[in-house]
Amino acid sequence: MIIVMQQGASKEELAEVKKQIRELGYTPHVIHGETRNVVGAVGDERGKAVLQALESLPGVESVVPILKPFKLASREVKPEPSAVEIAPGLAVGGDELIVMAGPCSVESEEQIVETARAVKAAGAQVLRGGAFKPRTSPYSFQGMEEEGLKLLDLARRETGLPIVTEVVNPRDVELVARYADVMQVGARNTQNFALLKMLGQLDKPILLKRGMATTIQEFLMSAEYILSEGNQKVILCERGIRTFETATRNTLDISAVPVLKAQTHLPVIIDPSHATGHAHLVAPMCYASVAAGADGLIVEVHPQPEKASSDGAQSLRPEDFAAMMRKLAEFAAVSGKTLRLPEGA
Repeated sequence: MIIVMQQGASKEELAEVKKQIRELGYTPHVIHGETRNVVGAVGDERGKAVLQALESLPGVESVVPILKPFKLASREVKPEPSAVEIAPGLAVGGDELIVMAGPCSVESEEQIVETARAVKAAGAQVLRGGAFKPRTSPYSFQGMEEEGLKLLDLARRETGLPIVTEVVNPRDVELVARYADVMQVGARNTQNFALLKMLGQLDKPILLKRGMATTIQEFLMSAEYILSEGNQKVILCERGIRTFETATRNTLDISAVPVLKAQTHLPVIIDPSHATGHAHLVAPMCYASVAAGADGLIVEVHPQPEKASSDGAQSLRPEDFAAMMRKLAEFAAVSGKTLRLPEGA
C-alpha cells in the first residue's frame, strides 16, 4: 500500500502516519515528491487491508494498493523520475548525461592515474575500475583487492573524479564502502540477496547491473531488496543478456531502457562494453543507448588494451574514447540531455 499525503501536510502528520504504519506491523518508506510525499507501507501482503484505515488520519489524502510486485521501485509509488546524487552537483537521472569510464581492472598506479586523467580530459564525470573481480575461471586475474581500492582513491585525489567499483562478497561491503563513491553490484550478484540487503543499509549510491539471464521483473525485484532496507539511491544498469547469438559477448537489450523507464522511477544507464565484448561496437551502442533514453553510460577505457589483465578486447583507447565523447554530445542534445565537455576535448 502507499499512503498519499496531502499537499502541504505537516511533518507532525507525516510522523504520525509512519508511527501508525509501524504499529500495524509494516515498515514505512517515505518517498519525497515534487508536490507531495507518499509513504510506502511494506510488509506481509495478506493483511494489508488494515492499512486502509489510515485514510482517516489528518494530512492523508488517500491509501492506494500497489499492484506491481516491486513496490518501492514502481512508478505507482513515485510517478516522477528519481535522480541519484553521486557527488555534490553530480546526479544520475537528471538533465545531464553521466558517463563513467575507466579500466575493467585496476592494475597499477601508473595505469589507473593515466586512465583517470585521460577520461576526465575527454569529459567523463566518474572513474570506474575494478579492485575485486568475479571471474568465470578461478585461475583468471581476480583483482588487486584493497590495494586496488587505495589506487582508485589516489586517482580520485589526482583528478577529483568520484569512483565506482564493484563489491563481490558481503564480507567486503564495509571495506569497499570506505573507498567507493558508488558501490557496483555485478551481473553475477544481481540475485545475491544477502549482499543486496547489506547494501540497502548503506547511505551510498548502488549501481545494480542486470543479470545475464534476469528478466526485467526479476531485475526490479533485486532493486527492491536494496530499497526495502532503506537505501533509495539505486541506479539500474543494463549490460546485455545471454542469448543464442555468438557475434557479441552478450545481446544488449536496448529496449530495456524504455521498458524500465515506464515501470520504475529509478535512473537507467547502459554498459555497452560488457554487452558487446568488442571495442569497435562500443561507440555505436553508446549512441543508440542515449537515443533510447538512457541516463548515462559506463564504458571501459584502457591506455594499452592489448596488455590489459581483463577485458582488453572491449576496452577503448583514450583517443577513441575522446572521439566518441565528442560525437556523443550531439546525440545527447538531440535526446534532450546535456553532455558537458571540457574545453579542448
